[in-house]
Amino acid sequence: MDIYTIDFFYDLMYIMFLIGLVVFVSLYFVDAGYGKMRSDKWGPAINNKVGWLLMECPVFFVMLYLYLKSLPLYGGITRGVPYWLFFLIFEFHYFQRSFVFPFLLQGKGKMPIAIMIMSVVWNMINGYIQGYFLFHIAPNDPFYSQLYTSAWLTDPRFIIGALIFITGWIINVHSDHVIRHLRQPGDTKHYLPKGGLYKYVTSANYLGEITEWLGFAILTWSLAGLLFFWFSCCNLVPRSNAIYNKYAEEFPDEFNRKKLKRIIPFIY
Repeated sequence: MDIYTIDFFYDLMYIMFLIGLVVFVSLYFVDAGYGKMRSDKWGPAINNKVGWLLMECPVFFVMLYLYLKSLPLYGGITRGVPYWLFFLIFEFHYFQRSFVFPFLLQGKGKMPIAIMIMSVVWNMINGYIQGYFLFHIAPNDPFYSQLYTSAWLTDPRFIIGALIFITGWIINVHSDHVIRHLRQPGDTKHYLPKGGLYKYVTSANYLGEITEWLGFAILTWSLAGLLFFWFSCCNLVPRSNAIYNKYAEEFPDEFNRKKLKRIIPFIY
């Protein structure tokens, strides 16, 4: 099957919306076996840093490939500034996630190979969906080719979406920083995260990530962007519930005193 056809693209995108729903329901019954919820039942594992690098970098390179293929040098047509910014915003996140974040991780944690492989598959599919839509479908679509002009950069949807994305990125990076510095060197105890949005939720890092992709969905105003936000919620919201329950068990007194939520402050 030709993966560079519009029919294939939309069929795959709708299938991924449905798979996201399955993932959402499943993760309320089965813990995703990495990070704080790692379990040997997921099988062989590899070094955490290597796992994060291998599972995150494919989407960076898939998006790069699809963007380059859209340029005149490689047979494409000239694109406007919005396309260039879409590319930079997406790659900005994944450069940090692929080539910076893994090397900031501390300790000798491991990641199940099965989890890494599933993440690689999702990341490659998502990279294809985002890149093929933005750089190969949108420029030839009557609606989007007129939407993604230089005027789009002053449209409230782009401005609001970009601000939401930046806010989410700051929350995500700061929250990861808080988690990395919970322990002093040599300390093996567990602690309840404090600071930043951890004052309100137990998964502030996940809140930051879904906020980023909400912003991306708005600033691209696309069904592809909405899929990314939807899938992020389907994966991270139930996972935040598992982490919430684990913290509630480990730190009952402190946990109840703070009246924390899972991932959305004051709501859930």
